[in-house]
Amino acid sequence: MRERDGHRGGVLPKRIILVRHGESQGNNDPATYDTTPDPKIQLTTQGIAQARLAGTRMRHAVAGGGSTNWRVYFYVSPYARTRSTLREIGRSFSKKRVIGVREECRIREQDFGNFQVQDRMNVIKEARQRFGRFFYRFPEGESAADVFDRVSSFLESLWRDVDMNRLNHDPSDDLNLIIVSHGLASRVFMMKWFKWTVEQFELLRNLENGEFRVIQLGSGGEYSLAVHHDDEELLEWGLSPDMVADQKSRACASKGEWNDRCSWYIDSFFDHLPDSDDDNVDKLEETNSLIVHS
Repeated sequence: MRERDGHRGGVLPKRIILVRHGESQGNNDPATYDTTPDPKIQLTTQGIAQARLAGTRMRHAVAGGGSTNWRVYFYVSPYARTRSTLREIGRSFSKKRVIGVREECRIREQDFGNFQVQDRMNVIKEARQRFGRFFYRFPEGESAADVFDRVSSFLESLWRDVDMNRLNHDPSDDLNLIIVSHGLASRVFMMKWFKWTVEQFELLRNLENGEFRVIQLGSGGEYSLAVHHDDEELLEWGLSPDMVADQKSRACASKGEWNDRCSWYIDSFFDHLPDSDDDNVDKLEETNSLIVHS
């Protein structure tokens, strides 16, 4: 496994897996939010089964490549449904395989504002659709942009954990980080990680209960969803063809090469510019002449 540039002894994780909690009582019956605080909402029987299945599938993902030297470290949202999801996921891993676990408040669910009375929430969510899902802030709660800020802070802490080997990880083992969280927090994590725009974020489908995404280290040192997931999955999740092509490029790109390949930022602002300085001078003179004579 390659070491990260500027590391202090840590080793890059082979995989970062984002998993959404199993079905909750609130997913099954939205009226639950009327009387039960969001952090205390429990899993349903179906949610428990989904979490166990997710654990089985994730173990296969980390052990299926033939490696026998692998370990997992968990980060978990403090909500009851994510903590219970982790307990069920954990049934697929022996203590030998688990380095540790940390409860992390910054990957909690988006705050919707205390008790969520459904008639009021229906009106609020209709307003969110008109305003825009990323920037709309729930009364007494958060916007997706607010969640992005705290998830970004968590990501910086995650890298410090790796760089300073706070996870007490043996560098001879493949390190797999599993983040047990919520649908929106997982999507903004990927948005931050892959530098997706707000427009690209709003294309994404939410994770289903118990569903997960594997961000895996590619052969050249970049991370990509396309190492583990195929094109059909990526398109189904809402990635545009350009985003899928970027993921496939990352899967084999050399470290840092992404900045040379990805075009959506440059093309969004500078698509009208000439290719060379000489062309630019001619165009500026022509533009200035038009301004003077207008």
